[in-house]
Amino acid sequence: MHSHDVQTPIIATSAAMPFTGQAQKMEAVHGLISEIVYSQDKLWVTHCILLPLLQQLGQQSRWQLWLTPQQKLSRHWLQTAGLPLDKIMQTRELAAQDSVNAMEKALKTGNYSVVICWLDEDLTDEEHQRLTAASISGQALGLIMRPMRISRSRPQNGLKIHSSLYH
Repeated sequence: MHSHDVQTPIIATSAAMPFTGQAQKMEAVHGLISEIVYSQDKLWVTHCILLPLLQQLGQQSRWQLWLTPQQKLSRHWLQTAGLPLDKIMQTRELAAQDSVNAMEKALKTGNYSVVICWLDEDLTDEEHQRLTAASISGQALGLIMRPMRISRSRPQNGLKIHSSLYH
């Protein structure tokens, strides 16, 4: 998972609330663009990271927008995952550049707590700057879902989390 620092936290939780293993209440989303690089054969990692976040965001009054490649979201899967059917919108079959533009426009509106977009390629610096500005403007989270590319120079197994807090 690659996170791009935006100077404001994504999740603000009450210090008085002890962690009980349940999702804590989302109080604010200040804007963030993050990438989740996933392996097609190890989707459980994505589910362990992504689903709890989407469940928390589902408690907000705002919508979730899924800009998916060509697959239609399964109502059964959404219900089983504990995601709010009445707050999820999906747009399918967009070209990569159209997806980035649609994501930027959606983030700016402030109507969405999260905009999730599937892309095969990395964002350019200019695209990342545009999306970051849009996420801050709309106080929303932008998630880029990207399948892992096989590389001979890097290990194929493992989880690598980038954060400015640790590097």
